[in-house]
Amino acid sequence: MVPFVAAVALLGTAGSAVADAAEACGSVITAPLARPVSADDPCPSTDPVVCRIRVLPMDEKVEAQRTRMRYHGLLEDMHRTEAAMREAGFTDEEIARELVDMRNQAKEITRAGMSPEEVRVLEERNIAKYGNPLGPTADQLYAKYGSWQMVIDASMRTSYAVDRELSLEYRPCPV
Repeated sequence: MVPFVAAVALLGTAGSAVADAAEACGSVITAPLARPVSADDPCPSTDPVVCRIRVLPMDEKVEAQRTRMRYHGLLEDMHRTEAAMREAGFTDEEIARELVDMRNQAKEITRAGMSPEEVRVLEERNIAKYGNPLGPTADQLYAKYGSWQMVIDASMRTSYAVDRELSLEYRPCPV
């Protein structure tokens, strides 16, 4: 039942990040978006997603920022799910597995609004790094971190470099 409730929560509140930004939590715009740079300019980041964002035309960069804000809203849903599961007495492992599944669902939902080229870049990076187009599994994260609490923390992190490139900062809201 929890996965169903989580999926409904993911779909039902994806737009909350915009409202949260006014209260300085959730997805917060930190500056105007930077103008696109030439594809010939060397990228200072090792993250191919950041390098791709830097050269996007402004209208696509604005849409990428909106997409990222929706993704941040989905992370907020994960924080609420963690709190509800803790209240209901679930173990760290059960919570971690649910949150990793929710994060993967969030990626799928977010990528549905992206161009095939943008999705390809993200999936290629994840396949190279994790062997999975959506990213690491709960078991891979447990093997990396050695504790389910650390998997929970990792599942709700966002890429600082991508957020910064889109003039955003993610600040978890109080639960």
